[in-house]
Order: sequence, then structure tokens, then C-alpha cells
Amino acid sequence: MNEINFCPLDYTMNLIGTKWKPIVLFHLLEEPLRSGILQKKVPGISNKMFTQTVRELEKDGLLIRTVYPVVPPKVEYALSTRGKSLQYILESLDKWGAEDCKK
Repeated sequence: MNEINFCPLDYTMNLIGTKWKPIVLFHLLEEPLRSGILQKKVPGISNKMFTQTVRELEKDGLLIRTVYPVVPPKVEYALSTRGKSLQYILESLDKWGAEDCKK
């Protein structure tokens, strides 16, 4: 990585800066959620975008995907320790947005 062009904010935004990633992470702050429930909490996200988003978050170490060996299949998502470290940031963004929506 070229130190001249490196910016910590660039790095962070590359991890969580898409439309859906912060929303998915925010909904996992309280508890792990099954795949279908999590997707329902993110209105407007397509199946394809949901799958792509959770795969990227898993690849980047922000969430953990657990597949249970049951029929029908059960998939659950939870924040990793790294993902939990975003709690203050996500809650601050939520609070800022709530205050701005009141205007």
C-alpha cells in the first residue's frame, strides 16, 4: 500500500461505505439474526444485493456466517469482534440521521 495515498477514512469507507453494509451491520448490533429476518429488516434490498453484501462483510471479517446442519437449512449472521467495534460509529450515524430527519 502506498503510504502517500493511504488514508484511514478511505480504508474504512471501502469496508462499510456502500448503501447496504452499514444498515446490515446496524441490525446485527443487538443480536445474531437468521438470514431471512435480517433481509426483511433491510427494505428494498434485492436477494442478489443481500447475498453480495453479507459475503463482502464476511470476507472483510465484520460478520460471521453460521450454517446449521438442519432441514430446512438455517443460516445465521452475527457481528464479529471487529464488526462489534463499529457499534459507536453506527449508533452515532443513526442518531445523527434521526436528528436531521426531524428538521
